[in-house]
Amino acid sequence: MTESDARRDYRPSPLRHAEAQPDGDRWALTFVRDFTHSPSALWTALTDPGELPQWAPYTADRDLGTVGPATLTMVDGPDRTELDGTVIRAEEPHVLEHAWGDDVLLWTIEQTDAGTRLTLRHTLDDQRTAAMTAAGWHLCLDVAEALLDGHPIGPIVGADAMNYGWRALNEQYSERLGVEPIDPTLP
Repeated sequence: MTESDARRDYRPSPLRHAEAQPDGDRWALTFVRDFTHSPSALWTALTDPGELPQWAPYTADRDLGTVGPATLTMVDGPDRTELDGTVIRAEEPHVLEHAWGDDVLLWTIEQTDAGTRLTLRHTLDDQRTAAMTAAGWHLCLDVAEALLDGHPIGPIVGADAMNYGWRALNEQYSERLGVEPIDPTLP
């Protein structure tokens, strides 16, 4: 199956565990997902600037596996927005923490009997954006899983996500998280 066939046939996987909790004057979205892949394979997907553009909503100007500054470029179709980033912690292959603009992403990779459990703690400014963010990460991690399975489908990010079930995921995560769904396409 070609990448374009896999992309055309893609449907979002079932909802995953997600919760949003206060974190000082901000909010922390915690998103948990199990993979059948090794911690090192998942680590590479999270840190390698050659793999990130194949699934993530951003690219990186360097390998994120070491502490220090990085530029993370948010991708939305042809639009690119550079955001300052800093890798705060890099403990291969189990903990990656980095800033992405004002947000902080803490990725924890745990070995399980079936592979790995990835926990993403994404610190946000506003609880209302938690469901939107969960829907976006859901799609991105579906794509990452396909990539790790050897069946890449290409990134589903930005406005393109609307064509692949983002709205339904946003509504479902809104219900799960107890927030009103926000449609970013409306004024």
